Amino acid sequence: MRRTMIAILLAASPATAQAQARPVPIEQRIERVERELRAVQRRVFPEGRAQFVEPEIGAPQGSTPAGTGSALSSLAARVEAIESQLRALTGAVEEQGERSRRLEADIGRLRTEIDGRIDRLEGPRPAASAPSTPVQSSSPAPAPAEPEPDAPAVGGSDGAAEEAYNAGFRLWDARRFTEAQTALDAAATRYPSSRWASWMRNLQGRAFLDDSKPASAARILLANYQNNPRGERAADSLFFLGQSLARLNRRAEACRVYAELADVYPNMRAFLRERLPQARSDARCSSPS
Repeated sequence: MRRTMIAILLAASPATAQAQARPVPIEQRIERVERELRAVQRRVFPEGRAQFVEPEIGAPQGSTPAGTGSALSSLAARVEAIESQLRALTGAVEEQGERSRRLEADIGRLRTEIDGRIDRLEGPRPAASAPSTPVQSSSPAPAPAEPEPDAPAVGGSDGAAEEAYNAGFRLWDARRFTEAQTALDAAATRYPSSRWASWMRNLQGRAFLDDSKPASAARILLANYQNNPRGERAADSLFFLGQSLARLNRRAEACRVYAELADVYPNMRAFLRERLPQARSDARCSSPS
């Protein structure tokens, strides 16, 4: 009896070892690769744009035993479909990378071109001079475009930023535009998260515009609108951006800016609403629909 049991164990051992070492069927491996490949496709082609590389692949139909010619042909077709998908994914990734490189190069060239144009239009910027008492001229100077009449008084937790803005405002109101530009730029840099940053950048752009430097004004006003569209002076920056573009004889672009102002800020403050029709007329804009 003992010898019989030993013989049975010895006979069963090779089969057991063989079952434990049996590899994963090729069908399961291909299915796993297909699932992973589809996941990669969804990442590379969001919003369903991978459909043009999605082949008609699937498990073999019927119950054809593994190892027959039909099953092997089906597996070969699925492997070829996977290779086709990989080639499409590789090409798409390379195309996106090349597109990104071209876009970065275009942005760099555009930035250089804009800086060059501003330098040619305005020449070197004068250094800021120390505050001094304005010299009275024989003829009265024209009034500023419009002061900031509804600027709150100094006080509150944001008082330091507000005081810095008011200092720049006083320079601008006294027509000391170069000093105002420098003071407002320093204030906005020091308090970038303050609600007054929108006021500072807007008035800085206006100081350049009043100083007959519309190109620099346009750059500052556009950035103030784009970087902080919910800022308290974002709508003003859009209006004065249109003024700057009109001064640069770019009337078509000014008209588009005025149209965007009316579209984005239908509840703009009265100062802008009253002046917008005349600004559109000066730029020769077509009547709004």
